[in-house]
Amino acid sequence: MGDHLDKELTISYLREGYMAGTFSPQEVISVIVDRAAVDADMNIWISQPTMEIIQPYVDRLSTLSMADAPLWGIPFAIKDNIDLAGVPTTAGCAEFAYTPSEHAGVVERLIAAGAIPVGKTNLDQFATGLVGARSPYGEAHNALRPELISGGSSSGSAVSVARGQVVFSLGTDTAGSGRVPAALNRLVGYKPSLGAWPTKGVVPACASLDCVTVFAHTLADALIVDSVARGVHADDPWSRSVVREPSALPARFCLPQGELGFYGPYAAEYRAAWETAINLIREVSRLEGIPIVEVDVTLFAQAAAILYEGPWVAERWADLGPFIEANPGVTFPVTEKVLRSGSAAEYDAASVFIAIHRLQQLKLEARKLLQDAVLVMPTCGGTWTREQVLADPISTNRDMGRYTNHCNLLDLCAVAVPAGNAAPETPFGITLFALAEEEGLICGSAELLLGGGEKAAAEVAAIADGAVAAQTTLVAVCGLHMRGYPLEQQMLGCGARFIREDETAAKYSLVKLPTTPAKPGLVKQQQGGAAIQLEVWEMPLAAFGGFAAAIPAPLGIGKVELRDGTEVPGFICEAYAAAGAEDVTPQRSWRSVAPL
Repeated sequence: MGDHLDKELTISYLREGYMAGTFSPQEVISVIVDRAAVDADMNIWISQPTMEIIQPYVDRLSTLSMADAPLWGIPFAIKDNIDLAGVPTTAGCAEFAYTPSEHAGVVERLIAAGAIPVGKTNLDQFATGLVGARSPYGEAHNALRPELISGGSSSGSAVSVARGQVVFSLGTDTAGSGRVPAALNRLVGYKPSLGAWPTKGVVPACASLDCVTVFAHTLADALIVDSVARGVHADDPWSRSVVREPSALPARFCLPQGELGFYGPYAAEYRAAWETAINLIREVSRLEGIPIVEVDVTLFAQAAAILYEGPWVAERWADLGPFIEANPGVTFPVTEKVLRSGSAAEYDAASVFIAIHRLQQLKLEARKLLQDAVLVMPTCGGTWTREQVLADPISTNRDMGRYTNHCNLLDLCAVAVPAGNAAPETPFGITLFALAEEEGLICGSAELLLGGGEKAAAEVAAIADGAVAAQTTLVAVCGLHMRGYPLEQQMLGCGARFIREDETAAKYSLVKLPTTPAKPGLVKQQQGGAAIQLEVWEMPLAAFGGFAAAIPAPLGIGKVELRDGTEVPGFICEAYAAAGAEDVTPQRSWRSVAPL
């Protein structure tokens, strides 16, 4: 038939084509095998789609009625830490590989409903990572911009959907692996409540927190898969009965209080995309009469810290430590480093119970905060190039989990949905969180924001168009232009407005220039330095040129690197002037040097 299939494969599209006789499952699979071969250099698959693996499942469709099989003829991918009978499970490590004799519990249910497994996808080794760059089978490329990360650990699963090689795919999610890749590849990532889907036949990362998840182009497809996969499994000690109630709207939306941190080369663009998303949510809420409450999200960060900065990392070591010890040097270096951290002496039995007790208190606080509510956060605060991640694998990966790690620890459900672009072909996404037994609320909210908010979206787009027309720039100020100081009036006279307090990256020195009145000089250091407190303002570009031109030497406007890695225009000092000036770096703020 050639490749005449849509690139964005959905369940409804294929079922309509099958019923109309436009194409057959055999023809669809043939196209998928060809597409996978074309994209071979993107490192999507570990067990590549081949007719040898797939054909028995296609042949089996003749024994099923399409009317009785909701996933009849629907191709799907399986993350290679989830068992498919007769196909090796590697978990991203060839030396670990085994060939299961039976399907994982969730795979068994999907196949029974008529779905066709087409192969096993690449992942961050042992599902340890959120970047998609920790695999000996190669770094999975982003579906839209190959130089950027795909997200992990369910990297290949997300990219296979985004590249039109399957309709949906299975991932796993312990700390965000079913949501981060969705955001970076413009997909829906549905993470059911803990235990709602069986994890039997899944290589554990942290068995008490692991979830199987689904990536799809639409929420409707994700929920069809959920309806098949959900339910207690008699042989799975972690499964439990969690009913997904019908979609409904929450009593309130919760938004993070204050400024959030963003990171990476597109941090400013991600921050702007988040502001646009907030505007949409506020307008939808106004139209629907849903109150918005700004909440302190510190408790979510505290819960997240327990996962990798506390004894929970020892759970990974409990499952995988024996293999690592018996096979020194065969695992991906950064993966082994993370896993071995779980064997640290401080993670003794007492530390585990201390963490459990602390987490129980945080769960109670989360339950009070989110009862009948939906929390909205960015799925990611930024992204990275694959090159940047390879150069700094630990901190870049840590950043990717900033708004995801808390979820399973606090027993929340979540759905990650697209929310426009941060930059061209650089998707932005938000995640909706709710209590485990209130999955209907994230579904109803996602439906509202994705499809029911057309009027609000149009109004917000008009607002956004006006903002673009205004054309502003951020300006970082660290001295007499800050609030309360004499030159604040210059900022206001240029039409600038205060945005937030912030600080530089820990790479600067601060000097007190011998002028009247005294002024600060901010100098970036090649080595060392400190984080200097400053303010970020927003100024119309029409006024910015004249403002910058009037600044007397040795001061000027250059790029100032902030603590989240972004660079914004701001006051800097020429290095020669610092030589004869008083070093006031230890005070870290002009307000400490020259109080009002």
